[in-house]
Amino acid sequence: MPRRLWVCAGICLFVVEASATPVQSLLHQRVSMRDGVRLDTNVFHPAGVGRFPTILIRTPYGKGPDLVPAYNAFIDRGYAIVIQDVRGRYGSEGTFDPLEQEGPDGYDTLNWVARQPWSDGNIGMMGGSYIGIAQWKVAVLGNPHLKAIFPVVSGYDDYLDRFYSTGGATKLGHRLGWLSENMALPGLQRPHFGDYINHLPLRTADQAATGHTLDVYQKILNHPTYDAFWKSLSVKEKLDRMHVPVFAIGGWYDNYAQSDLEAFAALDRIPGHPEHHVLIGPWPHNMSIKFSSEDFGTDSSAPIRTYQLAWFDHWLKGRPESLPQASPESWHQANSAVDAAPVHIFVMGVNHWRDEREWPPSRVKYTPMYLKGKGQANTAEGDGELDWRSHHSDQPDHFTYDPRHPAPTLGGSVCCNPKDFPWGPFDQRAVETRQDVLVYTSSALKHNLEVTGPVKVVLYVSTDAPDTDFTAKLIDVFPNGSAVNLTDGLLRMRYRNGIDKVAPPVQSAETYALTIDAGVTSNVFLPGHRIRVEISSSNFPRFDRNPNTGRPVADEVSLRKAEQIVYHGHQFPSHVLLPIVPELTSTSATRYGTKRSLTLTAR
Repeated sequence: MPRRLWVCAGICLFVVEASATPVQSLLHQRVSMRDGVRLDTNVFHPAGVGRFPTILIRTPYGKGPDLVPAYNAFIDRGYAIVIQDVRGRYGSEGTFDPLEQEGPDGYDTLNWVARQPWSDGNIGMMGGSYIGIAQWKVAVLGNPHLKAIFPVVSGYDDYLDRFYSTGGATKLGHRLGWLSENMALPGLQRPHFGDYINHLPLRTADQAATGHTLDVYQKILNHPTYDAFWKSLSVKEKLDRMHVPVFAIGGWYDNYAQSDLEAFAALDRIPGHPEHHVLIGPWPHNMSIKFSSEDFGTDSSAPIRTYQLAWFDHWLKGRPESLPQASPESWHQANSAVDAAPVHIFVMGVNHWRDEREWPPSRVKYTPMYLKGKGQANTAEGDGELDWRSHHSDQPDHFTYDPRHPAPTLGGSVCCNPKDFPWGPFDQRAVETRQDVLVYTSSALKHNLEVTGPVKVVLYVSTDAPDTDFTAKLIDVFPNGSAVNLTDGLLRMRYRNGIDKVAPPVQSAETYALTIDAGVTSNVFLPGHRIRVEISSSNFPRFDRNPNTGRPVADEVSLRKAEQIVYHGHQFPSHVLLPIVPELTSTSATRYGTKRSLTLTAR
């Protein structure tokens, strides 16, 4: 993500105030790593002699020449701020390797900070996107000086978050867009987004995006399965080593939300873990940008800076009593979020915040809604329905998937530049006019129906291709007909038995049961609204196109059509599995904080 977006992702929810504290600056400190490479580092702390707890920010987007104004609150609070260009970026020496370097370099930087005369040895880390990923990478290494982290929109697994999806397709628009903005040859006129996402083969798409061959891009293409290469890099695989408390922030329309929540849930299961927190709002990757197509109300912001101050006061200063201290109304609610419940989610539809004790909520009832129809579910004008019961007399639906003309991505949880690759909630009706999109819609609801948690779609399918994809999308249909996307996913059939291995080629005479991971959401479908599921074989360029040949995708230049069949009915009960939350009683509403709003002006 370009630096301008990181700045917004990390600080644009905050009211920026000038520092009331004189600041001492130590610019361009050369911090040596274990291999002798020196990283350019700026230090800011309250003027005068003293030892201060420290907040470390390690960035590939340029640390800048001075203290970012939004960090003044930490200086006023008695913290030192250390901002460092990561290896191979801006003022730092070495070669940039976004896969391998951040754990060891972060560890060595923590040790350097702890040795300085202005440091008291207690260090926290914060920041968003890549800067959040850098926190996770070092947090599993057990450095004794790192006391807490506060990653924003960052996730915890390279394969699943940055490069591939839970269904095995590359996150093409996300990855090539980031590479184009951050790793292009100096002086290269930036290519158009469409020029490189449509490039074949994928093997040389890095050249189209950046003007040269990138080692990191070639590495990811050489490892399309979740193999030992990815597991050696993954924080997910090392969570049992994690002893640092985490407060993670994400958005329902951000690429990393599912991983942020799964990381919290995994940490929460570790015996004796410190208390971790996660907060998910109705935001994209850049939380300060308002959606043009959807308004989630005045309660949809959150006081992130206030939470950070409370979090680091607690863990770096060793003062639990510091949590309720503060400037009146904001600290009262910030203390509630930091101290009361570990999960804080914004429930769309009703547009309010709610606290939970775990993720997913333990009271979720996973309930199937079955695909139904007479074989003409193509487009929103077809006969596809969703029903709480399966039916005996259904006929299968057919469509042709042509990778030369894939179904386009329209919003959703994509990253990272909305000018090239728009994100968030969009009316999907334009996509639903396509013959290669099957549309299944429920009848209008009579009562509120809350869906909060992971969404799965089970399909019974056949195809004449040796390998192909199936996609699924969950939609909230409004009474005026607008069809707003909530979450989506894909499964590449070669990974139908798991992303860690390639399954045998598909046999055209067989019917396969597939489970598509369609992501996470929290939404109340209101009375008069309808639930909709879209099924297709492409969602491009959120995911790369499957060429349908069965050969390695990275080097394929040939594209062929695939004839797809989706079965449903009593014998083949294709369905969406909805995580339904029962309506709360007044007692449980108090327990889970449904009445509380987190709207406030952060300091």
